[in-house]
Amino acid sequence: MGENKTKHIGVIGSGFSGLAAACSLAQKGYKVTILEKNEKAGGRGRSFSANGFTFDMGPSWYWMPEIMENFFRSFGKSTQDYYQLKRLDPGYRVFLKDNALDISAQFEKIKELFESIEQGAGEALERFLKEAENKYSTGMGKFVHKPSHSFIEFAEWDLMKALFQIQLFTNMRSHLKSYFKNPILLQLLEFPVLFLGAQPSKTPALYSLMNHADLKLGTWYPIGGMARIPEAMIELALSLGVEIQTDQNVQGFEFDDDNITAIITNTQTLKIDGVIASADYHHVEQSLLPKKFRQYDEAYWSSRTMSPSSLIFYVGLDTMVPGLEHHNLFFESSFDKHAEEIYVNPQWPSQPLFYLCCPSKTDDSVAPQNHENLFFLIPVAPDLASEENLRDRYWDLLCEAVMRKTGMDIKPHVVYKRSFAHEEFVSEYNSYKGNAYGLANTLRQTAFLKPKMKSSKLNNLFYAGQLTVPGPGMPPGIISGQLAANEIAKIIK
Repeated sequence: MGENKTKHIGVIGSGFSGLAAACSLAQKGYKVTILEKNEKAGGRGRSFSANGFTFDMGPSWYWMPEIMENFFRSFGKSTQDYYQLKRLDPGYRVFLKDNALDISAQFEKIKELFESIEQGAGEALERFLKEAENKYSTGMGKFVHKPSHSFIEFAEWDLMKALFQIQLFTNMRSHLKSYFKNPILLQLLEFPVLFLGAQPSKTPALYSLMNHADLKLGTWYPIGGMARIPEAMIELALSLGVEIQTDQNVQGFEFDDDNITAIITNTQTLKIDGVIASADYHHVEQSLLPKKFRQYDEAYWSSRTMSPSSLIFYVGLDTMVPGLEHHNLFFESSFDKHAEEIYVNPQWPSQPLFYLCCPSKTDDSVAPQNHENLFFLIPVAPDLASEENLRDRYWDLLCEAVMRKTGMDIKPHVVYKRSFAHEEFVSEYNSYKGNAYGLANTLRQTAFLKPKMKSSKLNNLFYAGQLTVPGPGMPPGIISGQLAANEIAKIIK
């Protein structure tokens, strides 16, 4: 515990970045209050229960396990104090037009798979991932922990050299094509990019570090569900003295010159010395701050490239489905066409690729016995309007695809179904344009080119989460919260 302080920091939002910020500040000795608009803390990482099923609402891939381990270790804890991790094998199954491929937890088997698809690809994969590992250690070591207030932070010679070594200025597609020719292999290696935020031709090759996380570090699962992670962080926060108030919809602030002095919610005015806004950056700035305290205007925000939104179905079945693994990627149709319908000509996809998570294959606790828990996700363009019967139409497409690949018609077995898309992302999370993952990972939106963590107009306001540095995803969100806590502690002493 740091020196005792009586300074009070308000944290808006209890997602991964908000919880990480709150824990870090409490450890430094600050009084910390989290204000959460929903009735349950955890942000996108929450779960809900219905008809004996427990559904994770958002993140379902557990990659980069050392980020979580390092977070808890900084408080003298371990992930094992809160949940049990299991490495999935295979990590996931990919359904193609004519066959299915399993991505093994054993790297030698992945090499054999690549070699069987394209001669020489096994050795090429070895070389490609060696380079990806260097990017991972440099990117996650040197760059991701920088608050990115300005380019100056990156101006040291060894960092400048590293920027070129990690291929920040090369795009992912041309980088991959220098190693592989087969379209199936290219699609396998590009999939994390499509789901996390940009066309491969617009994404820095730096993000091949995701392939290292996937194929070498592995895909994991916390028994009990992904919501065990925010639940563990909530438990840690409470043990450190953080106060978490739910059903607190922040409506504005009180100011004294260039400082926020209080946060106004639907029920109270909370006096504070500083604010970390881990809610949607655009919402806080454009809806909660007076114009004179906004550092960006609507033209700036509308010119940003957003990551996809998602059309999600949470489904409970009264039977088991053969032929599915825990994670399943349905890649029967054109990758480029779907990407174009997200990023170039935004529209509802004509032949969508989709992801199907079936955690009941691994975890008995998420569904009644002999029942199946399914989470379908179609990445779609942000800011799309829903037409009538649209969700029903996509539900039919998903069921037809499952029927083709497993031989089972799941429709008669549905005992629970709930859908979630743009409107729900906005109503639940005030999400800008209904996006699911924040800003797209394009070169023009990397590091110091992202919306700034520190407000330039208010001395004691900092932002955290997927619209600022280091970016979208669960591990970056946690790092963002830690960074914001460190930065506000330099100001408020």
